[in-house]
Amino acid sequence: MSNPVFTGYRVMATVVGILLVLITIGVPLANFDGTGMWHIFSSTPDVWAEGSTAKDIGEFLTGPLAFLHGWLYMIFFVFAFLLSRQQMWDLGFTVVVLICGTIPFASFWAEHRAVLRYRADEAEDEAAAAAATD
Repeated sequence: MSNPVFTGYRVMATVVGILLVLITIGVPLANFDGTGMWHIFSSTPDVWAEGSTAKDIGEFLTGPLAFLHGWLYMIFFVFAFLLSRQQMWDLGFTVVVLICGTIPFASFWAEHRAVLRYRADEAEDEAAAAAATD
């Protein structure tokens, strides 16, 4: 049976995860030009020249895509929360799934774990329903 909350969660988890990886790639591209970074580091490695294609790509990845990622993460958050309540996941598992959505590559692991758990829960429910009708 199709579950729109589960489908929405999977789509948003994948999109948010991909954007997070792109942002992770973009940070060094945008900032490793020998200048200071975020008012924390006085200088960064001088890898990309100011105005270079790599720097421009990094600026795009950490600018508009990072902004888009932030908004899409909120949608992911809602789907993940709704799915956790629908499946009655414990608080610890829910929090791990939500936090992993902010960590590059961990978001894919968390999505995989959530899908495995969802499918196991669905199989249990189907087995219980079949046993009840016998």
